[in-house]
Amino acid sequence: MPAYKRPSSLMPMTTGYCPGCLHALATRLVADVIDELNRKDNAINVVSVGCSALNLYSWAGDVIGSAHGRAPAVATGVKRSMPDRLVFTYQGDGDLAAIGLAEIMSAANRGENFTVIFANNQTYGMTGGQMAPTTLIGQKSTTTRFGRDAETTGYPMQMCELISVLKAPVFVARYALNSPKGVMDAKKGIKKAFELQLAGKGFTFIELLTNCPTNWGMNPLDTLDYMNTNTIPYFKPGIYKDEEAEA
Repeated sequence: MPAYKRPSSLMPMTTGYCPGCLHALATRLVADVIDELNRKDNAINVVSVGCSALNLYSWAGDVIGSAHGRAPAVATGVKRSMPDRLVFTYQGDGDLAAIGLAEIMSAANRGENFTVIFANNQTYGMTGGQMAPTTLIGQKSTTTRFGRDAETTGYPMQMCELISVLKAPVFVARYALNSPKGVMDAKKGIKKAFELQLAGKGFTFIELLTNCPTNWGMNPLDTLDYMNTNTIPYFKPGIYKDEEAEA
């Protein structure tokens, strides 16, 4: 697909994300894959509270808004009642790894046949830049003004590592969106996850490392460097589980 062509799965409008935010790129990649699979009229996007909710405005297909953290529970009901649909959640780290932790772990443990797209920018982006479960040690936020301290707030949660040890998930992978290679790898991973779902294989989980220029207090270019030196060494990109390859 040409890089300059807007996916038909997106509305002809701006995304609403802050300038330089990789949420927009993540959304674009998902839309590209859905177009390539010719599933625009068959896909259901389940979003929760946070920046991901902007998909309610920009997505051209079916979108369902859920309560904070409850997107996996809603997706479970949607997929079970309409198993022929391509069902995926699009969630941020504050939503998925905090209030929604029980929901995501339970859905993964049951092996529900839908896909999770997890945008990890290490902050509560929409609500003011508070510390999220994935905020790095030493990373400043509006609730950790001097940087996150492991002794008082614990360590950043690594969701791919947690989910990959469960028996039921069939594909778990993490990609960084701050480089062309990372973007291309992410698109391939998203496509594989969707194809596995459509084949009825089970639960698939894609983590996308993103940025937040607004709440990190940086210009967009500096956030890409920050990801290289801080985010990626802790949240290592890679395929954490691939039942198809291991079979």
